[in-house]
Amino acid sequence: MLKNKAFSRQTRQGRIIKEVREHYLRDDIYCGAPYCKNGCKVSSPCLSDSHFTILVLDTNVVLNQIDLLENQAIDNVVVLSVVLSEVKNKNIAVYNRLRALCSNSLRKFFVFSNENHKDTYVKAMAGESPNDRNDRAIRVAAKWYQDHLGSAVSVLLITNDRENKKKAIEEGISAETVECYVKSLGQPELLDLIVQPPSEDVNMADVEDLRPSKRKVIYNEHKPMSEITSGLLRGLLHQGKLCVNRFNPFEAYVGSESIGDEIIIYGRANMNRAFDGDIVAVELLPPEQWHEEKSLALADEVVLKMAIKHVPSRAETVAWHGTSSRDDEEEDVHLAPNTADDAPRVLNQGQTAPEEMKPSRPTGCVVGIIKRNWHSYCGSLEPMPMPAGDGGRAHALFVSKDRRIPKIRIQTRQLGNLLDKRIIVAVDSWDRLSRYPTGHYVRTIGEIGDRDTETEVVLIENDIDARPFSAQVLACLPPLPWSVSSQDLTNPIRQDLRHLRVCSVDPPGCRDIDDALHCMALSNGNFEVGVHIADVTNFVHPGTPLDDEASQRGTSVYLVERRIDMLPKPLTEDICSLRSDVERLAFSVIWEMTPDAEIISTRYTKSVIKSCAALSYVEAQARMDDRCSHLMFLFTFCLLGSFLVISDSKALSPLKHLEPNSFSSVLEIAKPNPSRYNEAFNKIKLGPSFLALRGGPMVMLEARGVHVAYTKAIKDLYNGAKNRVSRLVDPITSDLRNLNGLAKIMRQRRIDRGALTLASAEVKFQIDTETHDPLDIGMYQIREANQMVEEFMLAANVAVAEKILKHFPVCSLLRRHPSPTKEMLEPLLRTAEAVGLSLDVTSSKALADSLDLAKGDDPYFNKLIRILATRCMTQAVYFCSGDLSPPEYLHYGLASPLYTHFTSPIRRYADVIVHRLLAASLGIYQLPGVFQDRPKLTSISDNLNYRHRNAQMASRASVELHTLIFFRKRPTDTEARIVKIRSNGFIVFVPKYGIEGPVYLTSKGDNGGEWVVDEKQQKIRKLDGSVSYGVLGTVRIHMEVVEPQPNRPKLQLTLV
Repeated sequence: MLKNKAFSRQTRQGRIIKEVREHYLRDDIYCGAPYCKNGCKVSSPCLSDSHFTILVLDTNVVLNQIDLLENQAIDNVVVLSVVLSEVKNKNIAVYNRLRALCSNSLRKFFVFSNENHKDTYVKAMAGESPNDRNDRAIRVAAKWYQDHLGSAVSVLLITNDRENKKKAIEEGISAETVECYVKSLGQPELLDLIVQPPSEDVNMADVEDLRPSKRKVIYNEHKPMSEITSGLLRGLLHQGKLCVNRFNPFEAYVGSESIGDEIIIYGRANMNRAFDGDIVAVELLPPEQWHEEKSLALADEVVLKMAIKHVPSRAETVAWHGTSSRDDEEEDVHLAPNTADDAPRVLNQGQTAPEEMKPSRPTGCVVGIIKRNWHSYCGSLEPMPMPAGDGGRAHALFVSKDRRIPKIRIQTRQLGNLLDKRIIVAVDSWDRLSRYPTGHYVRTIGEIGDRDTETEVVLIENDIDARPFSAQVLACLPPLPWSVSSQDLTNPIRQDLRHLRVCSVDPPGCRDIDDALHCMALSNGNFEVGVHIADVTNFVHPGTPLDDEASQRGTSVYLVERRIDMLPKPLTEDICSLRSDVERLAFSVIWEMTPDAEIISTRYTKSVIKSCAALSYVEAQARMDDRCSHLMFLFTFCLLGSFLVISDSKALSPLKHLEPNSFSSVLEIAKPNPSRYNEAFNKIKLGPSFLALRGGPMVMLEARGVHVAYTKAIKDLYNGAKNRVSRLVDPITSDLRNLNGLAKIMRQRRIDRGALTLASAEVKFQIDTETHDPLDIGMYQIREANQMVEEFMLAANVAVAEKILKHFPVCSLLRRHPSPTKEMLEPLLRTAEAVGLSLDVTSSKALADSLDLAKGDDPYFNKLIRILATRCMTQAVYFCSGDLSPPEYLHYGLASPLYTHFTSPIRRYADVIVHRLLAASLGIYQLPGVFQDRPKLTSISDNLNYRHRNAQMASRASVELHTLIFFRKRPTDTEARIVKIRSNGFIVFVPKYGIEGPVYLTSKGDNGGEWVVDEKQQKIRKLDGSVSYGVLGTVRIHMEVVEPQPNRPKLQLTLV
């Protein structure tokens, strides 16, 4: 049956137009019930044949009770298409969760297309609102099910809408509220999952324990969207995302494009019930109320707890301020931030700055919420001193592990069982009369302090999907065992490169190997160099469940003790992994290069390779580290005449013509005199001629006369040296040395163009294989082998970026690194000036040269400066080439006008997209249709950036967790370097462990507790001059784990 469906919509120009679309109705749509006796055409999935009640949900139940619906106790549910459509339009996150339920074969959620069934479709009546029409459609569908299935089953409409329920009952439809239905299940713990309607909300005065005289409006009323829209258009209001300071919940900022600056929001009252991540409308305060970033110090959690007792109003916002305005490493701790002025000033512990300081930053208050960022939060409960309510419900305050989130009040019937647990709570509402938002319990994660529990918290807090892959996803994989087929070898799109000597170099224990290299000397004196990348797109096809899952996950996530894969393990560790001695499919970029690393030609091809070796960075480095270079290892452990010689590399060049067993005595070269021979230890010292040799002096051990008189141990050492020579001069070692030589030239050329060589405090743990507890912790060591691999991966990424952009200038996925602003570089410049350095930041080249010239009193000084420079950088992001102009494509850190990610498709979905673009540019495949949809590509890019950042944050949180575990039983003293000065202490970096944290300065009870901060000199000293500390200075600290607040352990650093 054909009907016309008419509706009105507003165009971008603001005109209202009427559209008419054809709407087809059928009478053969399956009802989903296996016991249906009315001849419905059976399809899959279907409802349960063991349940005697079918639930029909209205839209608001789905929107508000999704946590309850995800519980296994709720099943045999009909999801009407009208409900699905409404939910999609109102909350895409809930919609995705509902679709997941409907597609889960273990759950019985059946989608019924009521809008396309001739007996359940309803047309809007004159004067009927869309909401009322949809409610009527839901009732009609429920009634149809009731009549269609008859007495075989009962149909129950679940709604919290009193009017809808009333009409349903009048129409002969069974209807219940969510709470009544849940109570009938006999599982009291499910009641904690229910989001209470506002009318049934708990009494605010009781929960907050306020006297009637204290009941007052705490927060301003939010403006309606009509006023917000008008204010934004007139420039009276400013829109942006609210970012709460990670370590000071009373300070936030809103990045505003309309004023080209960040708007500082001081105090909870001015935040006006906005959560971190909310899109908000902000009204600027009068300029006389603007404030610069001050230096009030939140000394510790005790001070923070005291601060919570007082919620400042607009006029009081001067009292609440904290750290840097950027939500990253700059927000280090509770310590106060640097100020803009250079004048020294005196601050008592915990007091505010002098009032005569001039305001400098735009300051405002939130007047409306444009889009909420509420989601589920992890934390623990803080019981409230009041009796349980009706039905044994107790009131409690939920304390999130994320300090940016305010406490959330909930009701629970499980208080006794939850006090020592990590739980998940969702926010439901926040009334302007309530100090805290209201939420509900979702589920228990596990025992507080348990490593697995805390790791799951890390994943949940960073929105990392660690669920097992679904059956639909796994069904997309080829069966195991898998091997390269004859069709692969004869496929004209694929080149057989199995004859090449290919090897991979990765971290130790790496199983998901997605890149490998080869280097072959050519007859013309040049080199053929290849980067071979796992051909993931041969197995991950567009539009499949596997591709959809990878697109959503975006990236693999690396925690200290585990890896959460973007793709299933059969792909990552076997089918796609470029393991040694196994034929695998690859996508290759191959260059011809001169010995000076000049590129003569570049080609791209799908390929088949067979890796000769899967080396770790350490193993590759050992091969490249032959200290005698072309003289080989035999000349390092060398028998010359009567002596065993152990030498550095270049020191042996004078002996190069001698055979190992030559009778020629080394004494003729060394010319030692008798005074240099130690008969007691049977060793000989070198003469002046050897001491002057380049490469350092050689050491001779065990001088025992003629060769035949050598001990067995020395003969064994000699024979071992010969054996090792035969291994280290093999072709793979030669290839690695050639690759390393080329990489060094390429790296230097990149640096000469302005690429930055920065540093980061990357931490490495040694983990017990049985208990998974950390056994040791230290800084991750970067070797030449790491840099060699990195250089060729960078070159391949640049080459692919150039290729795909040439063919697809509008829809290429690229990666850019915006240049840092002057304000972002200010902390680095201030620190450099304080230690007598002059940094030129006018370009990446100028900054790179300045960093190279930064020499201090110790070897670690330069690395510290580079670590500080890293923190001033913006974050690199993915983008669609059609969204920006070419000058904005620049990757500042690499000094490259074009860049993308091609080399890690096993662990990054961005690389999967780029592989498809490259294949299309070579005419191998047609470009998938999604590449014609720029808004969709932009959405994919945004998700990739979101997932990439979350993966980074999860990795850091995992490091923090294992750091706490490691030091919990290992308090220690060590040296640290000061990297930031604050008004009541400083931030230190611990080189031995790669850890950073605050050190608080206290008065220790004397009268000289005031501290003077000199911003220009970056020093803090006692007023009487007895103690002084400066940036980049060395201090000795004590490190131990403490728990100043229940269930919030932290690593405390104190001066020794």
